Amino acid sequence: MSTIKKIGVLTGGGDCSGLNAVINGITKTAINKYDLEVIGYIKGYSGLYKNEFIPLNLKAVSGIMHEGGTILKSSNRDNLFNYYMKQPDGSVVHKDVSDVAIENMKKENVDALVIIGGDGTLTSARDFHRKGIKVVGVPKTIDNDLPATDMTFGYNTSLENIVDALDKIHTTAYSHERVMVVEVMGRNTGWLALEGGIAGSADVILIPEIPYDLLKVKAKVDEREARGKNFTVIVVSEGATQVGGGVVIRETIEDSADTQRLGGVGEVLTRELAALMPYKEVRNTNLAYLQRGGIASQFDREIGLRFGVHAVDCLMTNRNGVMVRYEGRDVNEVDLEKVVGKGVTGETSKGGAKYVDPNGQIVHAAKSIGISFGD
Repeated sequence: MSTIKKIGVLTGGGDCSGLNAVINGITKTAINKYDLEVIGYIKGYSGLYKNEFIPLNLKAVSGIMHEGGTILKSSNRDNLFNYYMKQPDGSVVHKDVSDVAIENMKKENVDALVIIGGDGTLTSARDFHRKGIKVVGVPKTIDNDLPATDMTFGYNTSLENIVDALDKIHTTAYSHERVMVVEVMGRNTGWLALEGGIAGSADVILIPEIPYDLLKVKAKVDEREARGKNFTVIVVSEGATQVGGGVVIRETIEDSADTQRLGGVGEVLTRELAALMPYKEVRNTNLAYLQRGGIASQFDREIGLRFGVHAVDCLMTNRNGVMVRYEGRDVNEVDLEKVVGKGVTGETSKGGAKYVDPNGQIVHAAKSIGISFGD
């Protein structure tokens, strides 16, 4: 039998729909099935370091399943193993303050943690487990780029947001006979652009896994014009690059685990296409944080809830140091050591992320119906 009596929950990294469903599943399973006490740390690892938390009881999680974001709030700037600290003289040092977090857990009699987040958040989860803390990780990202799981919650809702936006973009593109460039998130992977673009009837999809040739993008627009299709919708992933070029970086944030923030490739592409095609109006729309928000889809509510339930079951059966995952139609778990920094599944995996296979079935289907990837 497990000796766990009290668990802590935190959500790290960017927000997404489905987080509250996970918190709901964790809390209700812990209380109803195991008679545990549950607390939620505020703003991710920041709350664990500062010992800021709220009690999670049945009332606290009532009616939150559909809500986007996280009732615990979140932060992606607090790596407790390399914590960014400003000194009185204005200089900056990085310190390992993980022991402070562990002492806070002991002070509050917290026996284990359920940590919900992406690659950076789960890397710290692994590191806490290495220091003897009972941990279960729950994978979260709208980018769907985490290895070892077929799907992450938040991704499905983001796709719905993208498709809804593309449906609206189409009407103005058609009415004004314009080239409309729509930038979406995804970091260094193209899942959002690819699957959102296909469902949203994009004519061109540009993803990081397939560097594009600007002249071939122009050729696709011209080909459509020749067929009487006097408008074109282009979906571009924020990490897409031209052949021989690099990513467009929006800003650098020194105290973040992910210091380089991508963004702006849509604006660059729009300017360059406009220069090549003075006979066409080219407009840019960046969906940005609209992709993260909104009411969670049915899939994200269900899989989030099941992740939360399974996370607690793992802890209470002494299966810790693992990440829950969606495999086939089942929820099971895999060792964090096999996930963090690894590329263990996906159409193509490398460098710790799950990448789109340029020669895979989804890209093949898109090309078969005439979608251009600029290659």
